[in-house]
Amino acid sequence: MITSAPSEVQILGLYFPPLFVSIVIGLLCAMIITQLLNRTGLSRFFWHPPLANAALWLLASALTGLFIIAP
Repeated sequence: MITSAPSEVQILGLYFPPLFVSIVIGLLCAMIITQLLNRTGLSRFFWHPPLANAALWLLASALTGLFIIAP
């Protein structure tokens, strides 16, 4: 049973759904991790780098969503 639904997040007077905020934070985290992988040379082990970046974005968004969207 859900006791409270996730509410909107207010940023500079604008209201955003929590999922949108989670996706944006996940994108920023994925971009930072991708830059680190490129600088260390570990990105050469990926067969399809854009697919790996999309998977990383999804994973980062899901993990940040666990903290932003509380059950």
